[in-house]
Amino acid sequence: MTPPRKAPARKTPARKAPRTGSRAFAATWWGQAWVDALESSTLDAGRLSRGRTYARKGMVGPVTAAPGVLRAEVEGSAPWPYDSAVHLRVLTDAQWDTLLDVIAAQAGRTAALLDGEMSADLVDDARAAGVPLLPEPSELDPECSCPDWGYPCKHAAALCYATAAHLDDDPFWLLALRGRTREAVLAALRTRRQALTGIAAESGGVPRDQGVPARDAFASFGGVFAPPAPEPVEAGSDEPGSAPSPLTTEPPAGTPFTVADLDTLTRDAAQRARALATGHTALLTEPPLEDVVRLAASGVGEDWFHRLVHATGLPPLDFARLVRARRHGGPAGVVAARAPLTPSDPDNLDTANDTGTAVRLRAWRNRLTADDEGVQIRLGPDNRWHPYIREGRGTTADWWPCAPATTDPVAALVAARTAAARN
Repeated sequence: MTPPRKAPARKTPARKAPRTGSRAFAATWWGQAWVDALESSTLDAGRLSRGRTYARKGMVGPVTAAPGVLRAEVEGSAPWPYDSAVHLRVLTDAQWDTLLDVIAAQAGRTAALLDGEMSADLVDDARAAGVPLLPEPSELDPECSCPDWGYPCKHAAALCYATAAHLDDDPFWLLALRGRTREAVLAALRTRRQALTGIAAESGGVPRDQGVPARDAFASFGGVFAPPAPEPVEAGSDEPGSAPSPLTTEPPAGTPFTVADLDTLTRDAAQRARALATGHTALLTEPPLEDVVRLAASGVGEDWFHRLVHATGLPPLDFARLVRARRHGGPAGVVAARAPLTPSDPDNLDTANDTGTAVRLRAWRNRLTADDEGVQIRLGPDNRWHPYIREGRGTTADWWPCAPATTDPVAALVAARTAAARN
């Protein structure tokens, strides 16, 4: 058996990271995840800060990515640039088999990679299967030709930050660093998808990628799909039940869904289609978890809500928190609720902390917290402030979204204090 081809070195032109703005170092969640992994590693935080400044000044030359190593020339105080590198482990063949199985399990993940995207749950699912895509805390190993004995030196740290921009442009960079070329990964995924299709065909089923028209599937239950002509809706009515359901035939007994279930999904699909028609194309790339949260936030019934909780595998309270975050802040609210972020522009946090009030705020990452009042505001990836309050007591106390997001930090703080007073 011919072993998979290892990733050759990939070289990119030098790129100056922006000094300010929403695209500082990373514009994608996976690029930002790289920065988060870097800043939560065992590398010296002070040295990383110096490297961040170097990267912002555009002192990192063309970056070369090969299996297990990043290399670049980085300008310093000397008249010539230093040779900097950062090493990380290459995945074993067994780990690659597991990772490829995780990617192939959902066809949308391969499509996302081809479109220059990475599914938000891929890193979590891979980690759960024992495969680290992002660097582990003690995994990054820097080296440099400079005389600085820091760990890392500021030149290697700058290389780490500059890499985030390249990951933004092509998520296959991350896979290349772990040891496989884009071509090798796609060839292995095609083999796995063909195997899954063959298994489905042999068992008499329909390959997942092919599918069947919804009309034919519903007709196979023995009923007739014949939606009636739409009845006029009362002017001004926006109730979910104001329009008649196009589904008129009950599925057979024993099926795990009802006409009401299908009607809920039909209406949701229609709403999404209208949004897409008006230019909201972000709906096309929503990862599965965010799509489930969006559906739950749309006002489904209690039974549906419990089914969605079960489907995600999340604890009910964690799922409910994400749903509330979606209602108050949209997709960006979900991102702000899931994990702490590193602000793209730290000045935003300093400016917001100067509220002009007597409230004492503790700053950490993208969060400003008034501990004595149990209120908090979080800066989301949309540059809006998301109000939170602490709910519960003792060990059960936790932060919950409490009001709509706003671009004004003072207004967000006032909304959080108002919600805390009502609570």
